[in-house]
Amino acid sequence: MTSQFKKIYKDINAEMLLDEIRDLLQQQGILAGKERLQTYSLPSGATQSRVTLSLKTRAEQKDCGSVHITGTPSGETQMLISIDEEIVSQETISSFQETINLALDSYEVKW
Repeated sequence: MTSQFKKIYKDINAEMLLDEIRDLLQQQGILAGKERLQTYSLPSGATQSRVTLSLKTRAEQKDCGSVHITGTPSGETQMLISIDEEIVSQETISSFQETINLALDSYEVKW
């Protein structure tokens, strides 16, 4: 089973968010694998960025999930994180979510 969570942030770009997420994951024993950054031109002349990142466990180097971050011209940055619950404990996932909430709460768009 996969645990997924989505967040939307304002006034933080995709690259900075990626760096922050990478550091927070490492604190939980999850390593960033291969990273792919893409920038797209929009008809309006603005650009939109997209970052994907694979996740691995520190000990076994097993693939355990992914991070997808999309930055929009309007200043919003959307993030979707998927983590395999069969490889990463629910306790680790919950701790990671709490840490994200604490570190990035001031940027989060509240519904």
